[in-house]
Amino acid sequence: MALSESQAPPDAQHYLVCGTEDCEKNCQFYCNDCHQPMCEQCRDEHQKNKKTKNHEVVPYKQRRRRIPVEKCKIHATKDIELLCEECQIPICSKCTATKEHRGHVFTDLEIVFAEKVSQYQEEIDKIRNYFEPVSQDVTMEIAGDVTEIKKIMEGIRTAMKAEAESVKRMVDTVTSDNIEQVDKTEQSLLQTLNGQNQKIDDFINYLNDLIQTYYGYLSPSKIEHLTLSLKSKSLKIRPVPETSKPVPPVFTTGQHSKEDVAKLLGRITVPNTKPENRKIKPMETMLTQIKPTGKQGKQDGEKSDMKQTLSLFSSVTKVRKYTVLAVYDVYHISLGKSGRLHVSDRSGNLVKTDLQGNQPQKIQTSGGEGYHTVTQDGDLIFTNKDNKVINWITSDNTIKRFIKTGDWEPRSIHSSHINGDLLVGMVKDGEGKVTRYKKKGKEIQNIQRDNKGQALYSTPQYITENINGDVCVSDNNKYAVVVVDKSGQHRFSYTGQGSGFTPRGICTDVLSHILVCDTSIFSGTVHLLDQDGHFLSLLLTSQQGVYNPCSVCVDDENNLLVGQRNTNKVTVYNYLQ
Repeated sequence: MALSESQAPPDAQHYLVCGTEDCEKNCQFYCNDCHQPMCEQCRDEHQKNKKTKNHEVVPYKQRRRRIPVEKCKIHATKDIELLCEECQIPICSKCTATKEHRGHVFTDLEIVFAEKVSQYQEEIDKIRNYFEPVSQDVTMEIAGDVTEIKKIMEGIRTAMKAEAESVKRMVDTVTSDNIEQVDKTEQSLLQTLNGQNQKIDDFINYLNDLIQTYYGYLSPSKIEHLTLSLKSKSLKIRPVPETSKPVPPVFTTGQHSKEDVAKLLGRITVPNTKPENRKIKPMETMLTQIKPTGKQGKQDGEKSDMKQTLSLFSSVTKVRKYTVLAVYDVYHISLGKSGRLHVSDRSGNLVKTDLQGNQPQKIQTSGGEGYHTVTQDGDLIFTNKDNKVINWITSDNTIKRFIKTGDWEPRSIHSSHINGDLLVGMVKDGEGKVTRYKKKGKEIQNIQRDNKGQALYSTPQYITENINGDVCVSDNNKYAVVVVDKSGQHRFSYTGQGSGFTPRGICTDVLSHILVCDTSIFSGTVHLLDQDGHFLSLLLTSQQGVYNPCSVCVDDENNLLVGQRNTNKVTVYNYLQ
């Protein structure tokens, strides 16, 4: 919806309407003399008008801010419009003649305000371009340190448990040996006691026999028995056999303390080292133009330098159209080096070709939407949602399994032009997330929920990165473009200009614009947003021959490449001047 200048909140999704009566076109310019926003056509008419042809008309973002209209408290009919330099208070023109301000120097309040606005704008630019990015970098570094510390501490815990298990096994072995020694000692002592017991039993039997014999002598039943008793010269009983009491072993408990156990198991110590301060990038380097890194070459550097002079055309021009062989439609485009394109369709055909559609090289994949990207080195990376892996194709066409994503299905991927990180949109159990990997495959960040714990994503089908580090995701199940900063904090969600917004392909340009396809049956357009999510225009519609746009990307010459469903044509448009 179009809003007037006064109605437009600072963070709303909106575009400003022209201030000319009965004109509802998009505001692009501003007359500093009339304090009126205007479209391109009204600007031209304004500058042709004899009364206003000398007015200062500037791009809207460069407008001179208007000071509030307020009456003087002393002279009620006069507006406050001057600043007394000596008193440093705002006054009206009539106050200059009063005794309090006689002989003082006065300055137009609008000029003072414009100077302050310029100063504050510089400070805002510093905050946006230096302090915020640097703070976000530190936040990411801290988050990486948190992950690293957790891994280190988990490793220490695992080592402690392993050491304890080792000591336990040692204790079990020693205990088992001691118990075995006790068993042998017990067996030996019991054997001795059993031998002594047998001697006593034999002696008791001897005594019983002896008693029976003597009883026979007492009452002889035959002369023979009497004769035997008379012949016996002496009565002598054998002594009781000697036995000894056993000497049991004594168990001496080990002499140990908690300190002894600690020495045995090891202990954790914190090195007495002064923490190293995190490196903060100097402001001078951060406030220069953002340029592609490393191997992008002179041409990309020149393109970045052009940023100051680039602006939107008032209309979009079709530059050329070409056919991509071996695909049925164009669901995603990844731009490589030397004008090479990687184009895929809904059936999983991934084709490498040039800007004229020549020499296609075809790879059969599991398919998807925004599932491939090209690295800074020119290598192709694509996801396989069926096998839950990310594959790397080197310049010599060798396919390598690069990253395994566990239980998560990788759906979209983007290789950062800022630092080479990989941003991967993934899905599991109806919920989505974005995972950031270093270019060698180390996982360093997961973005899944906002500050209130709500899920940010459902199906992140397309993903890209803006030049300020924002991560921009096209989520057609949430019917929104979801944008977070590089630390993972939710910045905004863009939900279109009406019902049925169905976002698909997404990209950004050198001016930080966000371009996104809307494949709604009611629309079939390409939306143009600024980096804060404010709607600027419907860049492409059916008037430019766009009906089912699915994929977009911007080439090195700042042209927009658009692919659509149900056709294998790629159309190139010029929209920046």
